[in-house]
Amino acid sequence: MEQRSNRLSDATPEYIGTTFIETYLHDVDERHSAAAEAVGGGAMYALTPGKGIVAHREAGDILHTYVELNRTAEWVAGIDFTDATAAAARVATEFGGWAPELTALITDGETAPVPRMIYTLPDAHRWDRVPGVTLLGDAAHLMPPSGEGANLAMFDGSELGTALAAHPDDIEAALTACEEAMFARSAAEAADAHEILDLCLGDRAPFGLIEFLTGVPEEA
Repeated sequence: MEQRSNRLSDATPEYIGTTFIETYLHDVDERHSAAAEAVGGGAMYALTPGKGIVAHREAGDILHTYVELNRTAEWVAGIDFTDATAAAARVATEFGGWAPELTALITDGETAPVPRMIYTLPDAHRWDRVPGVTLLGDAAHLMPPSGEGANLAMFDGSELGTALAAHPDDIEAALTACEEAMFARSAAEAADAHEILDLCLGDRAPFGLIEFLTGVPEEA
């Protein structure tokens, strides 16, 4: 069988200019009490245009943080993430003047910070039907993180199974039906994902996100 990555599509994921840098703090209530209090018992969002710190509680007294930055690929490449201490210090300089209990989420982690550069496929990514082959999940519709990626992937798989069960003697009919529905669904979700990212890091951050979550517009 011919093996090539573009069996269905020539589309290539592109970096969108946003990087999430992942950090963890452990034993937070005892060892990082100020940061733990800032995050609270659920999730915490500290956002401004172009940058932010987002953290949430996980089981086992852990704080999991994503430092969100609109920065070029060259900026990311200029940081040596193999040197955990230096990398954390460099990232923290982007937050000069911020409260120390927030920057501690970057500098005080027990694990090395990990850059997660955000790549996406075109919002309306689709392909012509190729017999016997399809794509699901991020392979089909890679988009900015919005909390829906895993849900979409599982739904894709469920819908594929449903389509195959409905067309047991005609796989091509099943794949055609599954893909057409997925193309429409993923295009709508991609648009929403870009909107959510803009609410978090765009020119109106954090007020746009507050309005989105509360339904209450900012007072003039």
